[in-house]
Amino acid sequence: MKTGKKVFVLGEGRLINLAAAEGHPASVMDMSFANQALCAEYMKNNAASLKAGVYGVPTDIDKGISKLKLETLGVKIDTLTAEQEKYLASWQEGTV
Repeated sequence: MKTGKKVFVLGEGRLINLAAAEGHPASVMDMSFANQALCAEYMKNNAASLKAGVYGVPTDIDKGISKLKLETLGVKIDTLTAEQEKYLASWQEGTV
């Protein structure tokens, strides 16, 4: 640069975690692909009622995939009580 500073471009300017490492492990990608596929199906099935825009992953899809993944790993989790759900939903600091 004119100031004498240098810029080093890593991984040909691509995402460095994908270009210069192993990328995302299969244990993460399987859930990502499951989310994408089930969300595409959700959009197809609900196309008539969805307006153009960006939507988050429906909670039932996200939780369903998480539950299945944990089951395949042999992990068992507790179900939150109504009081715990209310407490978790009440957090505002740092969530907006």
